[in-house]
Amino acid sequence: MKSGENCNKSRRSFIKIVGTALIAVPFLQFCSDKIAVLMIRLSGTKHLLGHRLWIKDFPKPTKKIEIPYLIVGGGISGLSAARQFHKKGISDFLIVELENHLGGNSSNGENRYSKYPLGAHYLPLPNFQDKELLQFLEEEKIILKYNEKGFPVFDELQLTFAPDERLFYKNNWQEGVVPKEGNLVSDDLEFDKFFKKMDVFRSSKGEDQKYLFDIPLYLSSKDEKTRALDKITMKEWFKDNHFTSEPLFNYIDYCCKDDFGLGIEYVSAWAGIHYFAGRKQDSTPEKHDSVLTWPEGNSRLANHLKKYTKDKSLQNHLVYDIKVENNKVIAKAFDDVNKTSVEIIADKVIMASPQFVNQYLIQDRKTFTKDFHYTPWLLATLVVNDLFDNFSFPLSWDNVIYDAKGLGYVYDQHQTVNQIQDKKVITYYYSFSSADLKKTRKELYKKDKEYWKQFVLNDLKVAHPNIEEYTEDVEVFLLGHGMISPAPGFIFGEVKKQAKQNIQNKIYFAHSDLSGISIFEEAFHQGINVVNEIVDGTAVDS
Repeated sequence: MKSGENCNKSRRSFIKIVGTALIAVPFLQFCSDKIAVLMIRLSGTKHLLGHRLWIKDFPKPTKKIEIPYLIVGGGISGLSAARQFHKKGISDFLIVELENHLGGNSSNGENRYSKYPLGAHYLPLPNFQDKELLQFLEEEKIILKYNEKGFPVFDELQLTFAPDERLFYKNNWQEGVVPKEGNLVSDDLEFDKFFKKMDVFRSSKGEDQKYLFDIPLYLSSKDEKTRALDKITMKEWFKDNHFTSEPLFNYIDYCCKDDFGLGIEYVSAWAGIHYFAGRKQDSTPEKHDSVLTWPEGNSRLANHLKKYTKDKSLQNHLVYDIKVENNKVIAKAFDDVNKTSVEIIADKVIMASPQFVNQYLIQDRKTFTKDFHYTPWLLATLVVNDLFDNFSFPLSWDNVIYDAKGLGYVYDQHQTVNQIQDKKVITYYYSFSSADLKKTRKELYKKDKEYWKQFVLNDLKVAHPNIEEYTEDVEVFLLGHGMISPAPGFIFGEVKKQAKQNIQNKIYFAHSDLSGISIFEEAFHQGINVVNEIVDGTAVDS
């Protein structure tokens, strides 16, 4: 890829590792045709979280647990908080999670051919100044050492293998995800102009000597002119800068949906530019923009973090009420296996759960949460015969289809050493970007399993006309609150700041939706920062 192109890999960000509490509701459909199984995964906000948290029809607690620190939510934020407690020498904590496993949206499935992600599926190489993340990657042998110039040496087996990206454009596959072959000269000129602007944004600093765009977001400059970009949409910025190229518009739209769920018409311009400028490409001397990825996606990273929660978690437990009484925090949780409730008494509680859940657990939270926007997502994992190799550019890790409804698909077996596979496993991604996400969320549950199966197959037919004939299995996952989506005014707005404030120095909040951008680094640092605030009193100024 040419210098200045997007330092984030494509479509790599759906649900980038947020620790949300979701309930899986599987349905199995056995048919006589070649589509053997279709499973729908539905967000719990439509079922258990959406129904039982409203009416609070839970049994009274029959047992009691006392613990100094309670973590609600077992996604990346909660797991990172557990790790930070461990680093502080604190082991007396408990993590409570609704699902039967930890990891949140950094989870995975597995069939007879491959593991596959159930959400986030990669981590871009971190910024060199992100020493906390670099240390974690070194602890887990993802970074093997540092070379004589001080750069990290990443395990090559965990970096994306070549070929890593391709785009179906003008009825042909081409390398990379930026349209190149078949553009008008004017399109190429606009792409060059755009990437040069992104280069400037990537390297520029404000008067406070902080980067205008950085990761985690709280490190970014408070430059008022730059922050004003949060008040307009990326589409408005596109027009204000006199861009007119349709391929460039579609590319930016694709990138915005990739990281934020919302497309160019609805997402904040500050967020849209951050996608390109936040990552500095400075952790390798060659300025590589490669990513770390695994067949199971970021479930690999979640598994590394889980070691800090051994014998310290309650799974299949839904926290349904939290309040401060007599200088203690009283949390009530429903055990979905034994159908009983437990009362947990803690000195401090970390809410590593999203705000659309917290509004039902803590009094007066709905004032904040109405301005938190979460885009619904669909993922579909397909098992197909070997039909993808006879094209102008070979099957890659990331496969994008220009002007399709979805964001393309990843080849889940790409990172396996054995590349001779009986069947191929791919995972397709689609974001329900719209101006009215609440209405969209309601509509998606009205469609049946057959509808979503055909929806996925029809979109893939743009590049693979015969895919239905060669598909043996489809697994579809619907997530009503897939990821936080930064609409204009949200990232630097007052509502987000208020939602992050602790309650009586007893209840603290840590989730990537409090950053405004749902990526692994944000969730990871949310967990670290909240523990530092509790233990050391060092709150981060965002």
